Amino acid sequence: MPKMKKMNRMLVVCAALSIASAALAQDRDNERREGQRANNLASSPVMDKLAASRDVEVTDAQLAELKTLQMEALWDALGDYRGNYARGFETSQPGQRVVGRALTMRHLPPRPDLVEALDTLAEAGDWNRSFYGRAADEGEPGDVIVVELGGLSGDHMFGDMGALGMKLAGIRGAIVDGGSRDLAELSDPGFADFPVFARYFTAVVSQWQGVDWNVPVRIGRATVLPGDIVVASDSGVLFIPPQLVGEVLSKAREKVAMENYQRELLRSGQHRFGDIYPLSPALLEEFRRRPTPRR
Repeated sequence: MPKMKKMNRMLVVCAALSIASAALAQDRDNERREGQRANNLASSPVMDKLAASRDVEVTDAQLAELKTLQMEALWDALGDYRGNYARGFETSQPGQRVVGRALTMRHLPPRPDLVEALDTLAEAGDWNRSFYGRAADEGEPGDVIVVELGGLSGDHMFGDMGALGMKLAGIRGAIVDGGSRDLAELSDPGFADFPVFARYFTAVVSQWQGVDWNVPVRIGRATVLPGDIVVASDSGVLFIPPQLVGEVLSKAREKVAMENYQRELLRSGQHRFGDIYPLSPALLEEFRRRPTPRR
C-alpha cells in the first residue's frame, strides 16, 4: 500500500508539472504573438472580435461577377452597409474596374519621436518601412491596397516603381485616400491590370509615415476593414464585408433583372411611365413570376 501511495503522489506531481509546462509554453506563445503584433503594427482587438463572423470564403467566381454587375445595383444591395462607399477619386486607368481583398494601411504626418519608434519596430520586425514596399513583399495575389492618407489635404504614397513591385506580387490595384505620383507611367497600358484610384496625382515625394498595417481605416466617410471586398470603378469605391458577398450578389442580380424588365416595358409603349417606374403592384407581380436570375 505505501508503494501505491508513493506512485500516486509521483503521478500527481508529473501531471502538475505537465500542466505548468503547458501553461508556460502558452504564455510564451502569447508573448511571442503579442510581440509580433506590436512589431508589425497589425494589432487590432476589433478585428480579433470580428474574426469568426468574417471567416467566409469569397470565391473567384464571385469576385469575377462583382466585376460585371452595375455599381449602383451593388450599392443598393448593401442595405445597412450602403455607407461603405467612397467617391471623388481620379483613376490612372479610366474605364477599368478593380476587385479584390482589402489590404489596409494608415499613415500620419512625421515627427522625430514617431519616426524613431517606427524605425525601431521595422528593424525588430524585419519589415519594409515604406508600406508600398512592404505590400510588394508581404501582399498576396488578389489583394487591393487601401490607404488612409489624409485625403486632399494629406500626402501621397507611391509612384510607378512601387506600383510595379506590387503589381508583380499579384496585387490588383490601389485605393489611396490621398495622392499618388507618376500619372503618365501609371496610365500606360502596362498598368491596365493595376488601376490606381487616388484623390490627386502629384510630382513631389512623400513625407507621411506608415503607422498601422492591416487594421480598420477610414476612406472618405467609409470605414474599411481588412479583408473587405473592394469594388472600384470610375463612379466610386464599394467595400463589401466578405460575409455579405453572396447576399449582395443575389440582390444585385435581382435589381439588374428588374431594371431590364422595366426598360422592356418602357420600350413596348404599352404602359404609362408611372406604372413602370416604380412598378405598379400588377407589373411587380408579373416580374416576380419570372424565373429568378441565377449565376
